[in-house]
Amino acid sequence: MTHHHHPVIPIHGPHHGEDEPARRRFLKLMAASAALAGAGCSGPPAETIVPYVRMPEQDVPGLPLFYASAFVRRGFAHGVLVETNMGRPTKVEGNPEHPVSLGTTDVFTQASILQMWDPDRSQTVQRGTELSTWAAFEAAWEARRPHLARDGGAGLRILSGPATSPTLALQLAALQKRYPAMRWHAWDPLHDDGAAAASTLAFGRPLDPVYRLEHVAVLLTLDADLFGAEGSHGGALAHARAFTAPRRLGLDPAARRLYAIESTPTLTGAYADQRLARAPHEIEAALWRIAGLLGAAPGGGTAPDGAAGRWEAAVAKALREAKGRALVVAGPTLSPASRALAHLLNQRLGAEDGAVSYIEPVALGAPAHADGLAELAADMREGRVDSLLMLDTNPVYTAPPALDFATALRRVPLSAHLGLYRDETARESNWHLPLAHCYEAWSDARSHEGTASIVQPLIAPLYGGRSVHEVLALALGEVSRDGRALVRSTWRTGEDFEQAWRESLRRGLVPDSAAATVKVRTAPPMTQPALQAPPLVAVFAPDPAVDGGEFANNAWLQELPRPLTSLTWDNAALVGPGTAERAGLHDGEVLRLEVDGRSLTAPVLVLPEQAEGVVTLPLGYGRSGAGSVGNAVGFDAYRLRPQKAMRAPVAVRMARTDAGHVFALRQREVDMHGRDPVHVKELGRPVAARRKEEEGGKTSLYPERQYEEYKWGMAIDLNACIGCAACTVACQAENNIPVVGKDEVIRGRSMHWIRVDRYRQHGRSLFQPVPCMHCEHAPCEEVCPVGATVHDDEGLNVQVYNRCIGTRFCSNNCPYKVRRFNFLQYSNEKLESLKALQNPEVTVRKRGVMEKCSYCLQRITRARIDAEKQGRRIADGEVITACQAACPTSAIHFGDLNDPNSAVVAAKASRLDYVLLEELNTRPRTSYITRVINPDPELG
Repeated sequence: MTHHHHPVIPIHGPHHGEDEPARRRFLKLMAASAALAGAGCSGPPAETIVPYVRMPEQDVPGLPLFYASAFVRRGFAHGVLVETNMGRPTKVEGNPEHPVSLGTTDVFTQASILQMWDPDRSQTVQRGTELSTWAAFEAAWEARRPHLARDGGAGLRILSGPATSPTLALQLAALQKRYPAMRWHAWDPLHDDGAAAASTLAFGRPLDPVYRLEHVAVLLTLDADLFGAEGSHGGALAHARAFTAPRRLGLDPAARRLYAIESTPTLTGAYADQRLARAPHEIEAALWRIAGLLGAAPGGGTAPDGAAGRWEAAVAKALREAKGRALVVAGPTLSPASRALAHLLNQRLGAEDGAVSYIEPVALGAPAHADGLAELAADMREGRVDSLLMLDTNPVYTAPPALDFATALRRVPLSAHLGLYRDETARESNWHLPLAHCYEAWSDARSHEGTASIVQPLIAPLYGGRSVHEVLALALGEVSRDGRALVRSTWRTGEDFEQAWRESLRRGLVPDSAAATVKVRTAPPMTQPALQAPPLVAVFAPDPAVDGGEFANNAWLQELPRPLTSLTWDNAALVGPGTAERAGLHDGEVLRLEVDGRSLTAPVLVLPEQAEGVVTLPLGYGRSGAGSVGNAVGFDAYRLRPQKAMRAPVAVRMARTDAGHVFALRQREVDMHGRDPVHVKELGRPVAARRKEEEGGKTSLYPERQYEEYKWGMAIDLNACIGCAACTVACQAENNIPVVGKDEVIRGRSMHWIRVDRYRQHGRSLFQPVPCMHCEHAPCEEVCPVGATVHDDEGLNVQVYNRCIGTRFCSNNCPYKVRRFNFLQYSNEKLESLKALQNPEVTVRKRGVMEKCSYCLQRITRARIDAEKQGRRIADGEVITACQAACPTSAIHFGDLNDPNSAVVAAKASRLDYVLLEELNTRPRTSYITRVINPDPELG
C-alpha cells in the first residue's frame, strides 16, 4: 500500500475560549472540516473493498452501505458488518453469516467504532519524545540489518499481542527462516495459561475445547463465565445464544438447567438456575467430591456441611441422568489437574457426542504467556536482546511487577512499539509507531472455533498508521509492503481465486475454514492436588467494560454501568458481606491490599453475591498512558498481580485505612420492595392469571386512538436477557448519545436511552432492559406546555427537539424515568473526528433539550421509504432497532402490532407477557415476558 503523508489537524487549537469571535471560530471550524475531507482523513482506502449487500455502483448518496469485515479483539475475530455513510464508518452490526456472531455483537464490538475515531490515538511516529517519520524508523532498522544477518538474529525478539492471523503466522515463519536465532513471544495479560496445561494432562497435548451448548441439557460451570469473560475470545455470543434458545418466551424452560459455583458474580452465574458463591479452593474441592459421586475420581472427601452435600449430590444426580447431554466447564481459578478432571468427567458423561469437541489451538504461539514474557525479560536484563519489536501489546503496564519490564526495556539498544496509543510501553521505547485500526487495514483472523475472516479496511488510516503485516514486511526487507497483497498471498489457492476472494470479502468469512475436530485419547485418572486454603485470596479479573485496559480510553464503555455492580468510571475491590463485616468495611472505604510484599490501596464495594474470603480486583485501570479519558481512572491491579496469578488465585492481606472514595453508581437500590418490576416464575408452579386488560378495558380520560397503517410495539424477553448491556452501547452508537462524565453520573444525569436495571431477589440477580415505554396514555404528553412530546399516527411517543424549552415537566411525570435531559452541552462539538462518528440520520441534541428512546425512528423511516417505492407494506423483521440487532440472545422483539403474523404479536400473546406499572393504566407499547427459572427439585 502506498502511504500518503496527510496533514494533521490539531486536536485542540490555541484559541478556543468563549471570547473568541463567533465568525472567526466558524471559519476555523469550516477550514478544519474542509482540510479533513480533502486530506484523506475520511477518505476510502486505496484498494477496492467489497460491500456486503450492494455493489459500489449502486451506492446512493445519503443511504448507508454495509461492508463485511471482522473486529479483532485479543486476536480473535468477531464477524461484523460496518455501516458507512458517505465513506465514514459510523456503526457496527453483527454479521448474520458468521457462525459465531450470527448477526449479534457485544459491548466491545459496538464501542470499537468510537475507538477507531478516538482523537487520542497515536498520530505520529516518535523517537523517544521527539516527532519523527516512518522513513527515519526504516533507516534505523536498515542500519541494524547487517548485524542481524551476521548472527542469525540472535539478538532479535518479537513480542506480539495474542494473534490468530494466518498471514501473521506466515510472516513470522519467514522471519524465523531469515533469522534462525530470532525468538517470538506472545503476551496477553488475560490469557488462560492453565487451559493448555489442563488439556495436556488430559489428552497429552494442548487443545482448545469448543462448546456446543445447543446440545446441553444440564450444564455445570465452576468459576467459568461462558457468557462473559471466559467467552472473551468470541465464544460468549455463541454460548449465550445457544443456551437461552429453548427458554425464549418461556416455551421450553425445562430443556436446560444451569448450575454455577463461582467466587465472584458473573453473567453466567446470574443466569443460573442454581448458584453457589464459594472461594476457589472450595469450588475445586466440590468438583472432586462431585466427580467421586459420579465414579470419576477416588473419594473426594465429605462436604463441609449438609447444605453443600445436598447441593453436590443434586448436581451429580442431574449430570448422571442427563448423560450424553451434560457438560462440566472449569474456569481459570482452578488448578490444571482439576480442570483436567473436568475433561475426564465430560468423557464419562458422553459430552464428546455433541456438547464439546476439541480442535488444535487457534491462537498462535506458546500456550504459557507468562513464562514466555518472563524469559524475554530475563534476556533483556542480561543484554541478550539488541532489537525488540513490540506489536500491539503493552507489557510495561500489564507485565507482572516482579519482571520490572520497564527497566529491562531500557537495556535494549533498539526497541520499537507499534500501537493504537502512545501508551506506557510506547513511552519507555526508543521508537513508537502508530498502528492502523482493524477497520483501517487489511488483515485476517480466526474466531474461537477456527473460522477465518478477511479483515478489509473501511477507511484509509486516519493518522498514518500501518498494520502489523506492513511493519513485519518492513522488518523482512520486502519490497512490497501492501497489506492487501500480503493477505491475498496467504489465501491464493486454485484457479478461481479471484471469485473466491470476492466472495470471502462479501460474506465476511472464508467458507469451510473452521478448524477440524481432532480425536482425543481417553483421559487418564487424575490425582487430586493439595488444595491451599488461605484465609483471603485475590482473584484478578478482566473488567466488564475496559477488559484488560485496552478500552480504558473509550468513554462509552467507561460510562457503561457494569452489569453486576452498576459501577461507572471506576473499579473497586469486590468483597462479600461477611468479609467486609469482619474487617469493618463499608462501600467506598479504602483498604490496603498486599501480595508478596507489594501493596496498593483500593476502594471497596460489598456485593452479597461475592464469595467470602475472596477479593476480586478488576484489571485495566490506573492507566497513565491510555489517553485523556482513561488516565488516572481507578486503581492499577496489575501492580499487585504476580506471575503465578496467571494460573491460580493468590493469598492477599487486607487492612483498613481512614480514606474514603465516592463511586458513580448508576443504580443504588436493587430491592424490588414487593412491586415486582421483574416477574419471576419457577417451573412447575402455575402462571398467575394475566391482569393486563385489553385496550379500552379500563376507564380513562385519554381519547382512544385508531391506527390504520402501522402500530409499533416491543416485547422484551426476560428469559433470554443475560444483562450484558450490549443494547445500551448499541443504542448510544446509533443515536449519537453523549457521555456526561463521572460527576454528572453521580448527580443522576446519565443519558442512556435504554438502561439495564438490576434487581436482587432470594439471592438471584435479575436484569430488565428499560427503554421508553411509548405509552398509549403517555403522562409526559399531557404536561408539556409546548407540545414537544407528542403521539404520532403510528403510536410512537416522539420528541420534537426544536420545540423543547427544557421545563422537564415530562420527565417529572414519567413513572418509568426513561427521559433524559441535557443539563449541559454534553455532545462534543469541537473535535472533528467525533463529528465524523455521528449518525447523520439522527439529530445531535443541544443543552436544554429532553431526549429519549424513539424506537429507532430513523430505521422505521428508512424501511417505510423502501416499502413505498415498491408499493408494499413494511415486512415483519424489516425494521430492526439498534438494541434488537445487538442483543446476543434475541431477547428483544419489535414490529407492527397491526400485523397478526409478526414476531412481536406472537410474543405479546404469551401468558407470560406483562407491562411495567400496569396499575397506572399508561398502556405501554413495550412489554416484558416473565422470567421462568428451572430450579432443581432436589434443592427445594
